[in-house]
Amino acid sequence: MSTLKITREGHVAHLLLDRPDKLNALGHEFWNEAAAALREVGEDPEVRVLLVRGAGRAFTAGLDIPDVMSRLPVDPGGGPPDGAKQAALHRLIRSMQAAITAFERLPVPVIAAVHGYCLGAGIDLITACDIRLCSADAKFGVRETKLAMVADVGTLQRLPRIVGPGHARELIYTGRDFEAAYAERIGLVNRVLPDPEALFADAKALAEEIAANAPLTVRGAKHVLGQAEQHAIDRELEYVATYNAAHLVTQDLGMAVTAALTKQTPEFSGR
Repeated sequence: MSTLKITREGHVAHLLLDRPDKLNALGHEFWNEAAAALREVGEDPEVRVLLVRGAGRAFTAGLDIPDVMSRLPVDPGGGPPDGAKQAALHRLIRSMQAAITAFERLPVPVIAAVHGYCLGAGIDLITACDIRLCSADAKFGVRETKLAMVADVGTLQRLPRIVGPGHARELIYTGRDFEAAYAERIGLVNRVLPDPEALFADAKALAEEIAANAPLTVRGAKHVLGQAEQHAIDRELEYVATYNAAHLVTQDLGMAVTAALTKQTPEFSGR
């Protein structure tokens, strides 16, 4: 796997987002590899907890926009309706959703240790984890709104369940970035550690504490906890995939992508 590295220490598996030169931006390798990698972790009877973190200066800067946009089966600049392309877009969205859902459906608990940036698709990823910790330098943001996109890989389904609908809607509608202290205050993270070194030490200690418990009991608890919302989340993910297959491509999207690549501020027209 080119951008994911998995190791194991005792009963704790470590998944490293390993693309530090790109701030671990999630490109096609991640979306193609994540589900299979997690399936392998889940099938290992020795693994009792998974700890996820990023290499280098950040957890993840989010979606690799140039990479993913170049692979869209539609033209971000617009064009006439095309049913085959819309169906292909729907399949692409569902496959990306599956990569994130794999974290949520892993049979063992998943801990996200966030330092530096955790933006856009990074929020999708961490909200699919069981427990989130961060360092004081962490910066979060639901960036899809700024890119003229309805977030469609899991944030809209999971973030309100974690922080409550009011906080979630404010963050989603504004697309603004927010700091570690605010993330702790609204309950997105359990606690803030002073620096990445302390964060990784604390996350490892927590993983080992969980792993010391009876593994079948912990797996059972996660299974039961997840059942209450699993089917609702599945329905909502299918809905947003269908919505975006029909509505994703707009003039505003093309403008937003161009602005992101050229470091300019877009002016949206609602078209």
